[in-house]
Amino acid sequence: MAQAAFEELVEDFEFLEDWEDRYRLVIELGKAMDPLPDALKVPATKVEGCASQVWLHPRIEDGRFHFDGDSDAMIVRGLIAVLLRLYDGVPVTGIAAIDARSELGRLGLNEHLSAQRSNGLRAMVERIRETAGAA
Repeated sequence: MAQAAFEELVEDFEFLEDWEDRYRLVIELGKAMDPLPDALKVPATKVEGCASQVWLHPRIEDGRFHFDGDSDAMIVRGLIAVLLRLYDGVPVTGIAAIDARSELGRLGLNEHLSAQRSNGLRAMVERIRETAGAA
């Protein structure tokens, strides 16, 4: 079951008929995120497998998964913002139950991202799942 914030995003995407408008929304979500402090942009937080530079800084608080992230590419920052709506605040034990491919498919991302962006998105999801599984 997706987070309420993700459900709101699904509704926003359904309202926007044109993919270009949806793409702009993803970019705007990325622009609205706070930047990750440079001190957290270290090899341990860098996500390999992404064409652009991507950092995810996960943390577990009161049994819930939280993370911050950043990228040097605006669309990827937006994808991080989408993942925040899907995963942030979920109980750690519930992370593995989220079918990211299916949930992101509801946004049409599977059909509209380049192969490189899709690979990077999968790498970010895998990092989230690995981190939650190790907690």
